[in-house]
Amino acid sequence: MRYRKLGSTGESVSVVGMGTWQFGGEWGKAFEQSEVNDMFVAAREVGITLIDTAECYGDHLSEQFIGRALEETFPGERDTWFIATKFGHKYNVPFERDQIWDADGVAKQVEDSLIALRTDYVDLLQFHSGSDEVFDNDALWERLARLKEQGKVRYIGISIGSNTNDYQTGKAPVVGAEAIQVVYNRLDTAPEEKVLPLCREHNLGVLARVPLASGYLSGKYKPGATFDSSDVRSRHDRETVERRLNEVQRIATEEVPESVPMAQWALAWCLSNPAVTTVIPGCKNVEQVRSNARAADLAGISRGTDGTTDETGLTH
Repeated sequence: MRYRKLGSTGESVSVVGMGTWQFGGEWGKAFEQSEVNDMFVAAREVGITLIDTAECYGDHLSEQFIGRALEETFPGERDTWFIATKFGHKYNVPFERDQIWDADGVAKQVEDSLIALRTDYVDLLQFHSGSDEVFDNDALWERLARLKEQGKVRYIGISIGSNTNDYQTGKAPVVGAEAIQVVYNRLDTAPEEKVLPLCREHNLGVLARVPLASGYLSGKYKPGATFDSSDVRSRHDRETVERRLNEVQRIATEEVPESVPMAQWALAWCLSNPAVTTVIPGCKNVEQVRSNARAADLAGISRGTDGTTDETGLTH
């Protein structure tokens, strides 16, 4: 594994993290606690330290899986993990959320997240895909600052809903945020225009979500592929699906080196941008955890020597 500093937090986190939306049950699979525990054991073995979740991945269900996994597999080792969660939505039914942006409601969400995660603090608390209107709320940011003062939150971040939202990215230092989460992958490079340059300008850590483009960049699917109703991709417009599958085939033919798994290449592609701190792909089993982690070792991504930092900001 390789590690980068998460912007001005100064925290060193694994360049490959673990995204956990899947634990909330909307990926068409219901997890057992033993499966999640095994994935955390694998994550520790390959050096993953950053875990990204949210209050609305199920009704705190993902957080509950994480809290039990850490308690059962690594008791007393909470400080060896960097846990990022979010606020602003409450799970209703699959793919539907209620909005919660008032200061008191958010503070209650944070308390519920702490209970679910079985921890006294979260490392990174992120404003979760809210509009600019709800973002501009001084009372909210004042309450978040108090949560930091109380030790319940170490750092504040913003998970922008639109990957072109330079308004919230540019305001991050004003509201006390030190990290941005954004959709960024080989099929969606829009953040390169404004968002990622702003992150570098303001020394903001960057969590690249959906780095495998909802699995399109996994290398598993060819043009004409279809997805059953339990798969989140079945909700995508068919024309869009086919266009993405055709582009993925082109990328696989023209850009991905022979013998390199496409998924690992796609994660490494994100990390080749020095603005990106970490990628947070999802995983359904231990082998996917291990495979994702191997992206850190691809040529052109880790170019330093032991104990050094190279031009991409990676430490070894």
